[in-house]
Order: sequence, then structure tokens, then C-alpha cells
Amino acid sequence: MATLTKEDLHYLHPELVQGGKTYSNANTDITRPVESFPTKLWNIAFGVSLCVFLMYLFEAGNTIAQGMGLVGVNVPVGWGTFIINFVFWIGIGHAGTLISAILFVFRQQWRTGINRSAEAMTIFSVMTAASFILLHVGRTWVIFWGLPIPNERGVLWPNFRSPLAWDEFAISTYFITSLVFWYIGLVPDFASIRDRIDASTTGQKVRKVVYSILSFGWVGSARAWSHYEATSMILAGLSMPLVFSVHSIVSFDFATSVIPGWHATIFPPYFVLGAVFSGFGMVLTLLIIMREVFRLTEYITIKHLENMAKIVTLTGSLVGLAYGTEFFIAWYGGSQFEGFTFINRAFGPYWWSYWIMISCNVISPQLFWFRAIRTNPVALWIISIFVNIGMWFERWVIIVTSLHRDYLPSSWDMFIPTIHDYLILIGSFGMFFTFFLLFTRFFPAIAIAEIKATIKSPDAKGFGH
Repeated sequence: MATLTKEDLHYLHPELVQGGKTYSNANTDITRPVESFPTKLWNIAFGVSLCVFLMYLFEAGNTIAQGMGLVGVNVPVGWGTFIINFVFWIGIGHAGTLISAILFVFRQQWRTGINRSAEAMTIFSVMTAASFILLHVGRTWVIFWGLPIPNERGVLWPNFRSPLAWDEFAISTYFITSLVFWYIGLVPDFASIRDRIDASTTGQKVRKVVYSILSFGWVGSARAWSHYEATSMILAGLSMPLVFSVHSIVSFDFATSVIPGWHATIFPPYFVLGAVFSGFGMVLTLLIIMREVFRLTEYITIKHLENMAKIVTLTGSLVGLAYGTEFFIAWYGGSQFEGFTFINRAFGPYWWSYWIMISCNVISPQLFWFRAIRTNPVALWIISIFVNIGMWFERWVIIVTSLHRDYLPSSWDMFIPTIHDYLILIGSFGMFFTFFLLFTRFFPAIAIAEIKATIKSPDAKGFGH
């Protein structure tokens, strides 16, 4: 019988925090980006993101002022890149809720190195997605018609048959719950930063006051920790259904219509799986860069990245199954219109977008079956970029190829994005990364209190937890 080496045992039972770190090391390493001056690399990244974000604000204001004629929407493609971008960004936020809530409830300790950044990513992606709802309606100044405000003006508000109302309820519930869950987890870490500040100068005194306010007077007593754990569990329980409900509601925007290619009962689970898939793809994209730039490789380990790669492989395979199921149902259902829609997707004028989607979402994640690839940060990062590209094109395929050729050939038309479509898409990434970079500068990117629970004591035996 072969004897296992130390390296084999380390792979089977990896440490979630490597390098023999102590509690003091964790405090110092994780708070370093918060306590030190911004690096040159951070300044450059923030400057670029802010400029792109300002371009987004300008283009959004220009679209509101001049009208939807600036972008490529037409008849019959009344939903263009704004809804594509909305579904793309709202989907990215699902990984944060999954990592934070579901893995927390099931006590998966490997979440501790990545949950804080994933939660922040959820907040910022939902904010970005919500901005596209404002742009999509065209007359942004009357968006309040969809809110559940009192019926004081003799008009029944909101129209609960409108998908816009469903989106508003889903997004607001998702955002508020995720924001509260994220902030509750930050409270002990704010207190750690507060206690480390030497208030010898005016600037440091201001910082100490700010973090004292943010920490809500946290003292770290047994009673405080007991309440913290109970609150986190309650919020996790509330958040778990949101993983399934939010993107299911987004899928109803399509599934409740009579458009061939949309009118399908598979859409809710299909959209949820795609959202988790794209969310983990973005988490990999961000964390692989962050662990290197902020020197956090001992806290965001290869095992963390490998576990996320396994989830990407699983969800990517299920998304591929959903693609195949759509074609099977189109054939089995015997609907001429449904069958034409899916043939048009694969071989029509937008065939290139369909095969980009298949290549990025179905084929590229299968490389993670090889351990050498799923444990290589460079390969992981490249494939995560392909996942992000593929999931954007999935929304393009669903929306554009289903609308541009409808029941009447006389009304067929091509959807061609304008320069404003492209600038707004690029600008949305500027919005997301601007907020994320600010987060990494002023908030601890890793949950200090939670990561300490996974640190081995100096006299511990074995190779990890």
C-alpha cells in the first residue's frame, strides 16, 4: 500500500490560512491596504475606473436628455443592450449571496477568505444593474410610477402586471438584505481597525472617530458575539431564498411572454444557474488580482480558488444542459415558430454570438477537470474572463435573436448597437470597479474575525481543518 507524502496530505487537508499566520499577522496583513497610503497601482486603477465611470454618467445623462434614439433599439428589437446589461449585472451578484448565506448556513469554512469581497461585489453589481432599469424605461423621471406609493393622485400604482414592478421589488429586497448582511459582517472588523489607530494626529483622530461610528461601539464581548452569530444566521436564512427568487423573477420578464425562445418553463432554474455561474466567474476575476496585488496569497489560497473553479464547472455543465434542453423542447414541442427561433440562433445572422456563448460557457469550464489548470491562478483568471464574456453573450442571444425575427417576416430587422451602446456597456464596468476599488481602500477585503477562526493554533497537529 502506497504511503501518502506530506504534500498529498496537504492537498487532502489543506490549511485555509497558510504560512503559519497568527492572529496578529492576520490583523496586520488584512488591514494593510486600509492603513497604508494608496499604492501607485491602486491610484492608476482608480483613476482609469473613475474616468470610465464619468463617461458612463455622461452617456446615461445624454441618453435621458435626447431619448432612446441614440441607441440601437428598434422595432421589433425593443429590448436592447440596456436589458442585456441589466440581466448580466444582476446575475453577477448571485455569487456573493451564495458564498455568504448558503455556505455560511452549511458551515463551509473555505468561504471565509472570499466572502467579504463577494458580498461587496453583490452590492455594487446590483447598483449597476439598477441603473440600467432607469435607462431602459426611457422616461426616467416617471420611474416612481412603479413604486408602491400611496394612491393619492387617483391612479392605481403600481401596475403589478408589469415586469418593471417585479424587478423593482426583487432588486430592492435583494439589495437591502445583502447590504445589511454585508455590513453586519464588517462591524467586528471596523472595531479592529478602530483599535489599531494611533490618534496622535488630527487625521488619525478623524479616522478613529469614523471607524468608531461604523463599528457601533463593538467591544467583542461574549454577549456581543452571541448576538452577532444569531443575527448572521437569521440574515443568512433570509438571504438563501433570494438566490433562487431574484433571478427567477428576472426570468419571468421573458418567460411570461409569448415570444418564441422566451416562453419556456425552464427559464427560472436556467437563469439562476447562469447567475451563479457568472457570479463565480467575476469573483475569480477579482480575487485572483486582489490576492496578488495586496499580498494576500496566504489567506486566499489555491484551495479557495480551486473550490470556486469546481462550482464554475458544475454550473457551467448545468447551463450547457439547459442549452441542449431548449433545443430538445423546441423540436419535441412541434412548434414551427419555436423550432425556427433556435435554428436561427445557431445558424442565422447572429450565429457568431451563439457560438461565442457555447465556447465560453460550455467548453472553456471543462478545462477545470484538469487539476493542473484549476490550481493555476493564471489559467483560472483567463477562463474566468471567458466566462464573463460568454454570459454577456448569453443575454444577447436570448434577447436579440428572439426579437429580431418574430412571427411576421415583414417586420424582421437587424439590431445593430450604436457607439452609445458600447460606451454605456464599458462605462458600467467603470461604475462597478470604481466602487469596488473604494471598498478595497477603506474596508478590509477579507473578514478578519472569520479568518481567525480558521487559523491553526501553534500547537495544533495535522495538516489543517
